[in-house]
Amino acid sequence: MAHILPDTPPQSLPNEVLRVYKAFKYLPDSYFIWHHLAPWQIDTPDFLMITKDFRTLIVKVSSASSTQTSPATQLLLIENDQSTFGMAEGIVLNSFVQSLNLSTPAIETLVVFPNIPTKQVLESRIIRNPGDPQWIGREILQNDAQIKWEDFLPTSCLDQVSVEIIRQKFTPEIVVTQEMTVRSTDNRRLDAGLTDYLLDYNQELAVKSDLEVNSEGQDLSRDFNLNIINGVAGSGKTLILLFRLRLLVNLFPQKSFLILTHNKPLSHDIQSRFTKLHGYIPENTEWGTFYGWCYSHWPKKIPWINPISKNRRERIIHDVWEDILQDSIISERMMASEIDWIKDQLPISEMEYLSIDRKGRRFGLTTEQRKLMWKAKNQYQKILEDEGVMDWGDIPQHLWTYLIESEENIVGYDFLFIDEAQFFAPIWVNILQKVMKPKSSSLFIVADPTQGFLGRKATWKSIGLEARGHSHLLKRSYRTTREIMKFASLLYRTRLPNDIEEEVLLPDFLSMPSGAVPEIITMTSSQDEISRIANEVAAFVNQGFPKKHLLLLHANGEGASALIQAIDHRLGKNSAIDPKDTYPGDYVRVTTLNAGAGIESPIVFLVGLRELFEEEQSIRFSDEEKIELIRDNTRKIYMATTRAGQRLVISYVGKLPDEIQRIIPKKLKYPYSIT
Repeated sequence: MAHILPDTPPQSLPNEVLRVYKAFKYLPDSYFIWHHLAPWQIDTPDFLMITKDFRTLIVKVSSASSTQTSPATQLLLIENDQSTFGMAEGIVLNSFVQSLNLSTPAIETLVVFPNIPTKQVLESRIIRNPGDPQWIGREILQNDAQIKWEDFLPTSCLDQVSVEIIRQKFTPEIVVTQEMTVRSTDNRRLDAGLTDYLLDYNQELAVKSDLEVNSEGQDLSRDFNLNIINGVAGSGKTLILLFRLRLLVNLFPQKSFLILTHNKPLSHDIQSRFTKLHGYIPENTEWGTFYGWCYSHWPKKIPWINPISKNRRERIIHDVWEDILQDSIISERMMASEIDWIKDQLPISEMEYLSIDRKGRRFGLTTEQRKLMWKAKNQYQKILEDEGVMDWGDIPQHLWTYLIESEENIVGYDFLFIDEAQFFAPIWVNILQKVMKPKSSSLFIVADPTQGFLGRKATWKSIGLEARGHSHLLKRSYRTTREIMKFASLLYRTRLPNDIEEEVLLPDFLSMPSGAVPEIITMTSSQDEISRIANEVAAFVNQGFPKKHLLLLHANGEGASALIQAIDHRLGKNSAIDPKDTYPGDYVRVTTLNAGAGIESPIVFLVGLRELFEEEQSIRFSDEEKIELIRDNTRKIYMATTRAGQRLVISYVGKLPDEIQRIIPKKLKYPYSIT
C-alpha cells in the first residue's frame, strides 16, 4: 500500500478529493504521496506523488461536472469562443511549478476529473501546449482500470535536492527554518540554496496522525484521542508538538488548546518558538507549567497557600524521621521520596498503600515498613496542617478532591499538549483528563524515555494512559553531533551498565554529523570554576557568537546565580539571565540542571558536576540509595550534555571521576582538552 500523509483524510475534504485520496491507497509501497494540508495557503495542488526513484507528479483535483464540458470541435466552430473548462486547475499547477524555479523538465502535472468520463474530458480539450497539465477522467480512480497512475509520471528522475525544494514548497507545514533548530549547517545543502530543513518521514507522520477530533464520541475505553511520542534526545519531539499545534490551530480556529510542560524555561522557550513558527500566539491557546496552570485555575473557594520552602520541608522531614523511622532501614531521603510518590498518586487509603504496586520505586518495603512509612507520612502531613501550610504535592491533591466533590467545572479543553510528559505525575494526568471535553478531545504528549518515571522503568499505564497502538518511537537524533552523543551515551553506559535500553537511548550515530569534540576543563576550586567559565563565555561572545546561542547548566541554584553575576560583570548588566524569569532573547541563558530539561542551544556549558559526584559518595546514604542517586544523576548529566547542538564544554573542580577518565582515552580516543 502507498505511503500517504496524512494517514487518515481530513473530514472536511471535498468529495472529489476524498475519492482520489482513497484511490491512492491501492498503489504499491514504492509510492509516497502527500495531501496538501497548510490551511493558510489557498489555490494550491492537492497531491504530490513521488516514487522511490524520485519520479514526480503533481496533482490537482477538479470538481467540474459533465454539464460543464463542450466538445472541442464545437468550440473551434464558434468564433472568439474559448472554453474555461480545466483552466483554473491548469493555472494553479503551472503557477506552482513556476514558483519552484527549477530548470529540470522532470516534473509532470495532472488534473483529475472524478465526475467525468475520460473520453468526455479529452474531447473537451482543444490543444495541450508544452508544459500544460495532463488530463484524466474518473476511470483512473478504479482499481482495475486499464489506465494507471504510472502512465502520467515523467520518464526521468529528479535529484534529491530538487525533491526537497518541491517538498518545502508543497508541505510548508513541516519546514523547519534555520532559526528553529540548533543543528549544524550542512555545506552541501547551502550550496544548493537550502537553509531550511524538513521533518523526516517519521516525524511528519507523528505530526499528522489522528488530526481529527470525533464529535460523535470516542472508543468506549477512552474519552479522548491519544497520541504519544517517545524519542531519543534531539529527535525533534518538541518540534513535532509545535508543528502539530500550528496545523490544528489553523484547522480548528474555534477550538480551545492547552499546552503544558513541567518547568518555566521550557514553557517560555516553546512559546517563543511557536511565535516564530506561527507569527503570533492565538487567543484560543493557553500555555504554562502544570503548577502555573493549577494556580491560574485554583478554585476561589479554597485559599491558595504558597508551598513551604525546601529548607523548612527538610527540617520537618528530619524531625518526623527521627521520631518514627530512625531505627528502621528507611532513611530521610527515602522517606521524603516516598511521601512525594504517595502524593503523586490519586488519593489512597492506608489499606490501599499496603498493597499498591510500587513499580519504579527502586527500593522495596515490607508490609511492616509500609505501615511505619504511612505513620510517618501522616505525622508529616499533620505538622503541615497545624502550621497552616502545604508542600508542592498537596496542590494536585487538593485540586483533585475539589474536582471530584464539587459540581463546578474547570473550563474544558478540546486539545491538550504536554511536553516532557515523563515528569508528569499520575495525579497530574488524571486532573488534566478531568478538564478535557468528554468524548470529543485530543491528548498529544511527547516524552524522553530516559528521564522521569519512564527512566525508572514505570509505564504509561501507571499514570492512567493506554499507550499500545497510540505511540510513535523516534530513534534518530538531529540536534547534536556524533561526538557529543557518543560522549553522553558512553558516560551513561559506563555508570549504568545494566540499566540501558539501547534501542531507546542510542540513535543512529552514522546518520549524525561530525563536529567538535567535547571540551573538559578542570580547576582547583569552585571560585576558579565560576571565573573561568565566565571568561570562556565572554571569549565566545567577543568572537562574534550571539549570546542567545550559549546555555549554561549548573548543578545548583546558587552556582547558577554566581555565574550570572560573573558574566554580567564581564559583559554588562543583563548579559546573562535565568530563562525561567523571562522569554528567550539576546542574553546568555543560565539555569540549573533540573530546569534545563527540554531546552537546547548550539553551545552548552555543563558546570558544577563535582557536587553530584561527591554527593554519591556520602556516608549518609545506604547502598540502595547510592545506586538510586547514581541513576538520577546520570540521567541528569545525559540530559544536560544532549542539550548541545554543536559545542559542549564541561568543567570540573578537582580530579576527574574515574568514569570520565575511563571513557576519554580508551573508548572515545578523542584529544580532549583537560587543562
